[in-house]
Amino acid sequence: MQVPSPLTELRDERLRARDVRLYLKRDDLISPDIPGNKWRKLKYNLIAAREQGHHTLLTFGGAYSNHIRATAAAGARYGFDTIGVVRGEEHLPLNDSLTRAVKHGMRLAYLDRTTYRRKTEPDVLAALADEFGDFYLLPEGGTNALALQGCQELPAEIAPDFDVLCCACGTGGTLAGLAAGLRPGQRALGFSALKGGEFLAGDVRRLQIDAFGAETGNWAIDVESHFGGYAKRTPALDEFVADFRQRHDVTLDWVYVAKMLHGVFDRVRTGVFPAGTAVVAVVTG
Repeated sequence: MQVPSPLTELRDERLRARDVRLYLKRDDLISPDIPGNKWRKLKYNLIAAREQGHHTLLTFGGAYSNHIRATAAAGARYGFDTIGVVRGEEHLPLNDSLTRAVKHGMRLAYLDRTTYRRKTEPDVLAALADEFGDFYLLPEGGTNALALQGCQELPAEIAPDFDVLCCACGTGGTLAGLAAGLRPGQRALGFSALKGGEFLAGDVRRLQIDAFGAETGNWAIDVESHFGGYAKRTPALDEFVADFRQRHDVTLDWVYVAKMLHGVFDRVRTGVFPAGTAVVAVVTG
């Protein structure tokens, strides 16, 4: 595990022209199997599971869930059995994400979409306990109060002074935790990967209240950089990814990170980030 993760400053004429400094916090390099915010969200949950005497982790996700794959890898690394409850029906052969989860020893189960929507209700959880026995429950996406505590640690790893810390948003958990770790005067900016992501603001507030007892108020969410919605892409986004690879030799995840960084550069171009601003963008992997 590479923690703290590397911090690198981008050299880019588009930044120099606007007198903006941009650093990449390379959380994607923490681990090839448990990268970025996945590790930070799992860290304190794994400690809690061990302290509570659990030997099995159970979590939920879609068929392409990076969280399911990371949970499987973490379980294999730290000695937990793992169960991944997947939304929908089984499809064979398994896709790459689920194949890698199984290779790490994860047992897969499936819930029809109607039941999956009720996955946190007591009768559904009781049925899973009847089938699999005792387990430590990790929520879909890994976002809970303990996950926020892990994400809260990231800002302290950044030595240079900065003004804005940016990240991609799926559930809002990473943003909620990062904002809680900032120093006075700094702010966090999340970029929703979902179309219609306005609801995330309420989720972030609730997550912070649950984890820390109050909301921090030092964050905002961009809801316009989704490129059509979750896991959707456009030629403009693909062009940005290819250009970024050519300029900086970094291949961006287009589902989350590329949309976030496109939004960052758009703010640089339009002057939303004024001259003299120092920005850190978290590459979650």
